[in-house]
Amino acid sequence: MEGRMQNVSSHQHFILDGFDELGELRPVLFIPFFIMFAVSLSANSLLLYVVISQQSLHLPMCILIAGMACVDLSLPLFFVPHMLLSFLFEWRGISLSGCLLQMYFVHLFGAFQSTLLLWMALDRYFAICTPLHYHERMALPRFLKFVLPLLIRNVFMVSLVVSLAGSLSFCFRNVMSHCFCEHMALVQLACGSTAINNLVGLMSVFLIPVADFILITASYVVIFSSVLSSGTSGVKALHTCVTHIVVMIVSLTIILTAFLSYRIRNGLPAAGRVFFSIMYLFFPSCFNPIIYGIRTAEIRRHILTTLSRCQPKQLGKGVPDGQSY
Repeated sequence: MEGRMQNVSSHQHFILDGFDELGELRPVLFIPFFIMFAVSLSANSLLLYVVISQQSLHLPMCILIAGMACVDLSLPLFFVPHMLLSFLFEWRGISLSGCLLQMYFVHLFGAFQSTLLLWMALDRYFAICTPLHYHERMALPRFLKFVLPLLIRNVFMVSLVVSLAGSLSFCFRNVMSHCFCEHMALVQLACGSTAINNLVGLMSVFLIPVADFILITASYVVIFSSVLSSGTSGVKALHTCVTHIVVMIVSLTIILTAFLSYRIRNGLPAAGRVFFSIMYLFFPSCFNPIIYGIRTAEIRRHILTTLSRCQPKQLGKGVPDGQSY
């Protein structure tokens, strides 16, 4: 790998060296990650097709689920193909402009995942705590007034983070111990002060995922309080939140694991940190469409109907009625 320690004014080409410790076993990683990639593409495409094609699913929560499927379908496309090629053919190089472009879309779609979870929590809040005003508050004109500021926040913060990273000079190493262009992995290669990059990066964490998580938690505190005071009917309504809560717990567990993996550097191999960073972005894209497809009865029914047209002899004829989100 030439160029690892070149003495140049500023590198314009980088090496993504994730899992380098595995040596000749590195190509084996292609198999599990390719399977996950195929599952993500097929499951999210099917979920998106079913929601779009079925008029009965054009409900606020189902539209949000379709939005999540769209994000989960798009995010892996910006880093997984390059990663798979690097496993098979050792194509580890990436230009600075390509790195910044990849970083922008990976972090932008990651921010959209967080914000969609917030929108889903608010949907459940309106449905359970203010059912008489649910359709009014989830109507498109009113909903857009809430959605647009969050979209602008995501685009602005990610654009600021990436543009500041692009303004740095990289005059030392040009090797990232990662499989995609993660923000801090690139910033750590810079020469000169990176204080502003660290500060803005930290601000983006607090303004997007942390702020979204606080609002989600607040929504569910109010929901649980309302349920406890309304008796049996409230408990039944809470059942519609199960899928969202499961997705939240899984997402939070992966985020915490990825975060802690970078705080216990001495106790975890570099390959472990890279693995958890990839899973933080990649695993939800595989898990979300499966759990939404299984747990949401109406969506599940239409998915089975769609699949039965291809393999009518292998699929069951009926599914339980009911609605669960």
